[in-house]
Amino acid sequence: MPKVHNTGAGGGGRRGRGTHVGTSLSEINVVPLVDVMLVLLIIFMVTAPMMQQGLAVNLPQARRADPVAAQPVYVTVPANFRQTQIVQLDKDEFRVELLAERARQALLMRDDKSVFIRTDGDGRIQDLLDVMDKLKEGGVEKVGVMTKPMERR
Repeated sequence: MPKVHNTGAGGGGRRGRGTHVGTSLSEINVVPLVDVMLVLLIIFMVTAPMMQQGLAVNLPQARRADPVAAQPVYVTVPANFRQTQIVQLDKDEFRVELLAERARQALLMRDDKSVFIRTDGDGRIQDLLDVMDKLKEGGVEKVGVMTKPMERR
């Protein structure tokens, strides 16, 4: 907003006016900046859930499932494991042949050498046992199977 500065001449001088109109750099309009920031915020809020990747797994149900207290390492075995031979260790997907070495690397600096397996409820037991064998080859001491509580009917 322009500011009006009084020159004190009282109407004399060349211009014939006693006031001088000038702009001040201290008043920067931040409305466009706020508009751009709000648009960016909305874009990131919409796209963030789409960037999360993972395997869709329908966990089996158990009546007496204990909650996990530690910060575990998760291995996910999807329902189509039989065709693809792909597993997921935390957030990394790869073929099951690499699981022993990847598990060894993931547990290298940990005192607790345990891993939890999340497998699809419709998966085969043989697929689960194949993954457990690969984990044992990688030095995993304890293997737990993740379940979800039974739904009440």
